Amino acid sequence: MKFSVATTRKIAVFRALQLGDMFCSVPALRALRHSYPNAEITLLGLPWASSFCARFSNYIDRFIHFPGYEGLPEQVVDEHSWNAFKTQMQVEAFDLILQMQGNGNIVNDMLENLGAGPVAGFHSKGNYRNSDHFLEYPTGISEIERHLKMLENLGIPSQGTELEFPVSESEAKHLHESVSFLQGERFVCIHPGSRGSWRQWPPLHFACAADICAGKGYKVVVTGTKEEAAITSEVLELMEYPALDLTGKTGLGEIAQLLKESKLLISNCTGVSHIAAATRTPSIVISMDGEPERWGPLNTTLHKTVDWLREPDMDYVLASLNSLLPDLTNK
Repeated sequence: MKFSVATTRKIAVFRALQLGDMFCSVPALRALRHSYPNAEITLLGLPWASSFCARFSNYIDRFIHFPGYEGLPEQVVDEHSWNAFKTQMQVEAFDLILQMQGNGNIVNDMLENLGAGPVAGFHSKGNYRNSDHFLEYPTGISEIERHLKMLENLGIPSQGTELEFPVSESEAKHLHESVSFLQGERFVCIHPGSRGSWRQWPPLHFACAADICAGKGYKVVVTGTKEEAAITSEVLELMEYPALDLTGKTGLGEIAQLLKESKLLISNCTGVSHIAAATRTPSIVISMDGEPERWGPLNTTLHKTVDWLREPDMDYVLASLNSLLPDLTNK
């Protein structure tokens, strides 16, 4: 490995992004931990990611809130918070900082100027670095594979592309107590929301697919955050069959347990689709962002990703549904 195990005792991973982006980094974090089993690994991320670190404590030891930086859209920049962060980074003195945010056009200079330790990761045209430590940002491949390639450039071997999502006993118990009537039922999950309305498949399409599942003899469960109540309500109103509305009633752990017990997920290409990949739940994922090869599940037998911008074909969606979901009414 290009960074010695003996001298690389403190590693920072910079990835200040949202839920789905973080899930896709889990195989890379697993590989990193395997190669540096005794190192202290710290995530530099958005505030919400402290809970991500707690869930993946086998791979991440610490969390430090990254306060934002000019040109990065995820947070409003606060000068006071930035100065405090910079001071803390210099005190930390990491042995390695992994840039897993993107192509490096903005953040490579930012991380190097912190003076907090050597930086490695991605670079691209206009910000090329030493190729021993930086890989040219690859396009047209899965987000999971992209970060594994970057680590392999540093001599850190992959430990597989599989996603994970640990669920605690208390989370599973809370779900079962909340929806005890679902136990023993065969059901499907419909998740019509996502961050940004432009990434959302029309509610009428979700309702149509949900009704087909119900017609096959399955209970239908509609999920979403409380902020997505408007779109989940619209789907429920458009459905002909009754459905269970769990909008805003489940945390991430409960959602993961629900998906683990579900026979199928139908969703936009968003965080919940990655959870279904982790729980090995068959899914139909509607890609509305034009990057299905980047964000779609790698197992194309268990999961069907539909590039709706290129092929808005409802017949293909229904054919995928029929291939993944047996008809219970014929048994």
